[in-house]
Amino acid sequence: MITARAAATFEPVGRSVAVARAFVRDTLHGWGFADVVDDAVVLTSELVTNAVVHAGTAADVQCLRYDTAVRVEVADHYPEREVPMQPRGRQFRDTDNEGGRGLMLCTALATRWGVEYTPTGKHVWFQLDLPERPAGTRSAGPLLPTAVLPVADERVRVAVVQVDRGSVITRWNDDAADLFGHPASDIVGKSLADLAAWPQTPGTGIGLADALQLSRWEGTYGMRDAAGRVLPVYGSHLRVRDSAGEPSTVCLLVRAEERAVLQSPARNGGSGGDSGTAQRGKAADAFEGFIGTPTPDDLDGLLQRTVERARDMLDGDAAYLLLATDDETELEVRASTGLPSARQRFARVPVEAGTGRYGSARMPAVHEDLTAVPGAVPLLSGTGMRSVVTVPLKVEGRLTGSLGVAAEAPGRFTNQEALRLQFAADRIALAVESARLTELERMRRGSLSFLVEASDLLAGTLERDQTLALMAQMTVPVLATWCAVYTIAERAEPELAFVLHEDEDRIDGIKALLQQVRPPEPDPTPGARVWTAPADAAHSSALRASLRSLGLGSSNGGRPGPGPSVALATAAAVGGETVVLPLVARNRVIGMLTLGRPTDERFRQEILELAEDLSRRAALALDNARLYSERTAISQALQRSLLPPELPHVPGVEVEVIYRAAGEGNEVGGDFYDVFPIREGCWGFAIGDVCGTGPEAAAVTGLARHALRLLAREGLGGPAVLERLNAAILDEGARSRFLTLLYGEVRPQEDGSAELRMVCAGHPLPLRLRPDGAVSPVAEPQPLLGVMEDLELYEETAVLQPGDVMLCVTDGVTERREGSRMLGDDGLADVLATCTGLTAGAVAARILRAVERFAADAPSDDMAILAMRLPALPAS
Repeated sequence: MITARAAATFEPVGRSVAVARAFVRDTLHGWGFADVVDDAVVLTSELVTNAVVHAGTAADVQCLRYDTAVRVEVADHYPEREVPMQPRGRQFRDTDNEGGRGLMLCTALATRWGVEYTPTGKHVWFQLDLPERPAGTRSAGPLLPTAVLPVADERVRVAVVQVDRGSVITRWNDDAADLFGHPASDIVGKSLADLAAWPQTPGTGIGLADALQLSRWEGTYGMRDAAGRVLPVYGSHLRVRDSAGEPSTVCLLVRAEERAVLQSPARNGGSGGDSGTAQRGKAADAFEGFIGTPTPDDLDGLLQRTVERARDMLDGDAAYLLLATDDETELEVRASTGLPSARQRFARVPVEAGTGRYGSARMPAVHEDLTAVPGAVPLLSGTGMRSVVTVPLKVEGRLTGSLGVAAEAPGRFTNQEALRLQFAADRIALAVESARLTELERMRRGSLSFLVEASDLLAGTLERDQTLALMAQMTVPVLATWCAVYTIAERAEPELAFVLHEDEDRIDGIKALLQQVRPPEPDPTPGARVWTAPADAAHSSALRASLRSLGLGSSNGGRPGPGPSVALATAAAVGGETVVLPLVARNRVIGMLTLGRPTDERFRQEILELAEDLSRRAALALDNARLYSERTAISQALQRSLLPPELPHVPGVEVEVIYRAAGEGNEVGGDFYDVFPIREGCWGFAIGDVCGTGPEAAAVTGLARHALRLLAREGLGGPAVLERLNAAILDEGARSRFLTLLYGEVRPQEDGSAELRMVCAGHPLPLRLRPDGAVSPVAEPQPLLGVMEDLELYEETAVLQPGDVMLCVTDGVTERREGSRMLGDDGLADVLATCTGLTAGAVAARILRAVERFAADAPSDDMAILAMRLPALPAS
C-alpha cells in the first residue's frame, strides 16, 4: 500500500537532470530512506536524461513510498517506442554504445523495474527494497529461582559520572552524591583521579587515565567518600562524543557487591542451567560465541567488537585488526583498542618484505619481546607494548586481514593462545569479508552519485574563480577536513589560489601557513602523494608561539607571529595526513589539489581513489575555464580597441554617450559612435549601425570609425567622407555589411548657439528638443552605405540654440519590442519630450531607462545613444 507520494515535472532542458536528482534526494531523505538515496539518484539521473535529452520531452517524476520499498517512476511524452535490436550477449560488452545504459543500471541496482509504453509516451519505473532494521534481544539469561538471584539494596543507586578528555568531572548525578557523600557543587571541575583509588601498580597494568581513553572498560576499583573511606565500586565506562565531536567518558558506578546490575554476561554462558544445551548452542554458532549477539550490522561496529573480544579473550592490554588491500600487498588499520586509534586508523603497512615489514602476516606468530626485534610490528612502535600474538584472517585461502593482541609485559602469549586466537579469527573472517564487500559496494554507489553531481556542477561554469571554489567545496567536508588548490601558469611557479576548511575560522590561519611553505613540486604522476611540509611547519609555528608566550622565543625579525591559541589551532587543523593530487589537463600539470585531515587522522584508500577521479574532472573544468578566460580577455581587448577613447571636451556643448552591446561577453557590436576634433573650432560626431551583430559586424564598425576620422581630418565635407567610406565597405567583398550612419560636424558659435552640418545615410533621424518641450527631426533621410557604388548625398545644416537638446540613437532603441508593440519613433519622441531642463547625461539615462522598461526581456539588439545639449544662457 502506498503511504506517501511526491511528484514533479521537469522541462526538456539540460539543467532539469540536476534538479530532478535533487528532488529525488530531498524526497527520500525527508522520508528517512537514506540507505537507498545513492542508488535512486543514479537511476533517476539516467532515466531523466533519457527523457529530456534523448526523447526531447518533459519528464514526469513520481516517488512512491511503501512500507518496505520505495518506487520511482519517470515518464516522457515521446509517442514512438524504440526497442534496441542487439544480439544477445553483446549488449553489455559494447562499451562504445550508450543506448540502454539506464536500463542496464536498473538491472544492476534496482530490486524490480519495468517499462510500459502508451500511445503518447513511455513509462519507466524502478523499485528499491528498504534494508531490514532488525530489533531483537541483545542478551538473555535463564529463568532462576528467587533464592539464587543476586542481592541488592532495596533502592539500587547507579552513579553517573561524566568526565571530559582531561579526566575532569563535568556531570555528577544525585545517586553519585548519595553513594559517596559529595554534592555535585563540590565535585564538578575536579579530576576523577582525586577520588578514584585505582588498584593497579603504575607501570604494570592499565591505569585510570588509560581506561578513560578506551572505547569501553569494565571492572572494579575504589572511590573515596566524603569521610575519606575507600568504597569498592564496580564500574562500566563508555567513551562517547558530542555533536561537536568533543570526546568524553560516561562512567556508571554501583557498589561492588551489586556488580550484577552493570556486569556484562559471560560470553561462554553461566555455570548453571542445561550445560548440554549450552554446549550445543556454542557448537552450533561458534561465531556468535566469540562476537556476541546481536551481530553489528556495520563493518566498523563488527571490527571494533572483534578487537575488544579478542583482547578480553586473551586478557591482553590492546588489540587491533587490519584489512588487506585487493592485491594483498598492504594492510590497513581499521580497528583497535588500547592504542591511540586516531593516529593509527587507516595507516598502511606492507604485508611482506621491505622496510617496515609487518611480521608474519600470512601465518600465526608470537613475539615474546618486541624490544629484541625492533620494527617487527611497526603498528606497536612507541606504544609500550612488549609482546604480541598475530593471526591471519583468510577466506578461501586468500589473505583478507590480520588480527593481533598485545600486552605491556614480555612473554605474555604462548602458542596455545595463538591457536585460540586463530580459531576465533577463522570464525570471524567470512563475516568481516562480507561486511567489507558490502561497505565497498555502498561506497562505490555513493561515489558514483557524488561524481555525477560533481561533473554536473563543474560543467555548469566557465569562470575560473567559481571553478576553484567548486573544487574546494566539493571536497570539504565530504572527502577532507581542509583543502587548498594551487594553480600553475605556463612556465611559472605554483601559486596558492584557494583555501577552504570546514570551520571558516581556520581558513585564514591555514592560508597564512601555506603561504610560508614552499609549494609541492608539480608531478604529473597519477595518484595521491603524501606532503608533510604543512604539518611540520604548523608544529614548528605552534612551538615558537608557545616559547614566545613564555618569553623564551626569538622576536621573529620584528614581525608579530600568531598567538599560541591560533598556532595550536592551526597545528591541530593541518597536523594529520596531507596528500597532493596533480591537476593534469591536455598533458600538462595546471595545478595541484591538496587535501588534509586534522591531527592524527589519515585518509582511506577509497577516499583517495574518489579524490583522484574528482581531480581529473576538476582539472579539465579548470583548464576549460582558463581557455575561456583567455579567449574572453583577448576578445574584450580587441573589442575595446574598436571603441573610441574618452569623449573630448567641446566648448559650450554638453556631450553624453551611452552604449550597450547585445550578447553575453560582447563589449562592441554592430552599433558604434564617435566624437572627435577635426580642426580648430570644429568637432566631428557620428553614430552608426552595421547590419548584424557579433565579430563580423564589429569588424566593419572598426573600419567605419577609423575611416571617418582619417577622411574628416583630410578636410573633406560630409558627403565626400561618406562616399569614400561607402567605397571602402564595398571593397570588403563578402565581408561587407550594410551600414546606416549619421555623420556631422558641430561648430560652437560665440552667441552660445552651435551650427550643425549633417548627412543622415539611412539612419534614424536625429531629434531636437526645444526648451518648451517641442520635439522635431533636424535632418532628412538619405541612402544607406554598403549597397550601391554611386551615391548622391548632400549636407544639411541646422542651428542649435541655447537650451536645445539633440538626440541621436540607433535602431536598437526605436525597435525595442514587447510582443506586437514597438517603441518606434513616436514613442521615442514622447519620452524625449519629458526631458526638458535635463542635462545631456540625464537625457541619455532617461532614454535608456525607458527602453529597458518597455519590455521585460533583455535587449536583443545593440544600442547607442548620443545626446548633445547647449546650456541655456543665464537670465539677464
